[in-house]
Amino acid sequence: MSMNKLILGSLTLLSVIFPSCAKEIVEPVDEPVNNEEVKPQPQQGKVIVVYFSATGTTQKAAKEIATATNGQLVEIQPEQKYTSADLDWHDNNSRTSKEMNDASARPSIKNEKLSLNDVQIVFIGYPIWWNQAPRVINTFIDANDLKGKKIILFCTSGSSSIDGSLRSLRDTYPTLNIVQGKNMNGMSKSSIESWVKSLGL
Repeated sequence: MSMNKLILGSLTLLSVIFPSCAKEIVEPVDEPVNNEEVKPQPQQGKVIVVYFSATGTTQKAAKEIATATNGQLVEIQPEQKYTSADLDWHDNNSRTSKEMNDASARPSIKNEKLSLNDVQIVFIGYPIWWNQAPRVINTFIDANDLKGKKIILFCTSGSSSIDGSLRSLRDTYPTLNIVQGKNMNGMSKSSIESWVKSLGL
């Protein structure tokens, strides 16, 4: 074989090998696949947890519900706070006795009207007074447009169930969608979470 043919053959072989190698080098390397499941983020503003708590008991339950639902927590704040004397149900002349004996009573609250346009579910919590919801709850409901929203009641009490307050609020506001009621007495964090899940939230 002549020297020219040998050189030509070598160049031909190199032209086949090196382009192939170059192609392998410049091709992008696939990024590692992340197999971790992407969890949907909860919708902001969908749930609001509104509560009134005179002694802090209902507040604890409200905070647990807000955590379990990723809901916004809002306290109903009376313009005039309730004192121990006000809460004395043995005294017929105490502030709460007078309010609860007057179905038309509407104690003033600081944050009367809320922006609820993007809210779909409203939890309303309160202590049971005289087997009813405190009149500040009526003040809140009267001041806000809750039509078309799903309203879920919850309460704390010494011994009473939520049934009396549930019936009363349904009778007072027949156009509202009050669908649930739950007494939170003795409920642990896990049991509250289970209850929230049973509501489809």
